[in-house]
Amino acid sequence: MVILMAEKDDKSKKSMIAPFEAVGVIAAQSIGEPGTQMTMRTFHYAGVAEHVPTGLPRLIELVDAKKAPKKPIIDIHLKSAYRSESEAEKVARDISSIFVRDIAKVEDDLAERTISITYSEKDGKALNVSFAALRKAIEEYSPNLKIIESKIILNPTREKKKSEEKPKEITSKYVRKLANKIKSSIVKGVAGVNRAVVVRGEGEHFIRAAGSNIVGVVTHEAVDPKRVYTNNIKEIERVYGIEAARNAIIKEINDVMELQKLYVDVRHIMLVADAMTFDGVVKSIGRHGLSGQKVGVLGRAAFEETVKHLIEASAFAEDENLIGVTENIIVGQTVPVGTGKIRLTIKAKRKAKTKES
Repeated sequence: MVILMAEKDDKSKKSMIAPFEAVGVIAAQSIGEPGTQMTMRTFHYAGVAEHVPTGLPRLIELVDAKKAPKKPIIDIHLKSAYRSESEAEKVARDISSIFVRDIAKVEDDLAERTISITYSEKDGKALNVSFAALRKAIEEYSPNLKIIESKIILNPTREKKKSEEKPKEITSKYVRKLANKIKSSIVKGVAGVNRAVVVRGEGEHFIRAAGSNIVGVVTHEAVDPKRVYTNNIKEIERVYGIEAARNAIIKEINDVMELQKLYVDVRHIMLVADAMTFDGVVKSIGRHGLSGQKVGVLGRAAFEETVKHLIEASAFAEDENLIGVTENIIVGQTVPVGTGKIRLTIKAKRKAKTKES
C-alpha cells in the first residue's frame, strides 16, 4: 500500500506544471501545430440539410468569438414521456418554423396597392397549418382583410406618427416591402429554429435543428430545459452565463480537434477558454479582444495596428513597464518566464582580516 501511494504521489508531482512556465506559449504550440494540419472538410450532421463548418473555419469562428456561427445548430433533448420516435416527431413539427411563403403564394398588385395571399391546401395539410392560422398571422399587418374562398386580399394601411400631420401615402415601394415582410412572417413554430429532425441518440430520440433559440425552445412543454445545447457560444453566454459559455468553448474546440483525429490535451484548450472568458464576457483572441487589450504598449503594437497603438500611447503618456514577453524581446532583455523570472542574489563571505593587515 505504501508503494502504491508513493507511485501515485510521484505521478501527481510529474503532472504539475513547473513554476513560471510559459503555459500560454505551450498552449499556443499545442493547438497551433495540429491546427495547421487540419483539412477544410465539412461534416454533415445527420438529417439536417446543412453543411456545418468544421476544421480550421470553425476553429477561427470560435477564437474570433463571432456573434453567431455561420451555421448554427441546436440539440433539443426531451422529457422522458416524449422520447419515443413518434412523440419526438410531433414535437419537431411543433418547433420547426413555418413561414407564410411555405403554405401560401404572396403576390402584390402595385397598380391597385393591394397584396393577395393564396392559401395552398396541399402544403397546409402537409405542414399541419390551417387557413385560420394563416389569417391570424396576417391580421397583425392590417385589419382590412378581404377573404375570397382560400384567398386573402390585404389593403395596406399606415399609422400616423406623432410628428406627422397625416399618415404617409401608400407607395408601390411600401407595398412591395410589406409583401416581402409577409412572406417571411412566422405562422407556426419557434422563431430561428428551422428544419427540425429526429435523431437517434444513446437510448433515446432527440431533436436536432438548424438555427438556435434556446429561450423559445424551452417554453415547449415536452422539452427538457436542462438538456438544450447549441453551438452558438454568444447565445449560451446570454442565456446561461459566462461559466456555461466557457464550458461550451472547451467542448466546441475539443470536438473540432477530435473530428479531425487530432488529439490535444484538454488543459491547453481550457487555458484558451479561461483567457477568453476571465473578464466576465466572451472575448476574441485578436486585435479587438485579448491581443488588443494587453497592458504593455509594445505588446499591443507588436500584434496589429502598430501605429494606432503607439499614437494612442503617446497621446495619453502611457508607461511601458516591460512586464510581458513580447516587450522584453523587442528591447533585447531576458523574458520574464521560466528561469528568466528568477533573480538570484549572492552574498559573498568576507575574508577574515590577518594580523599583518
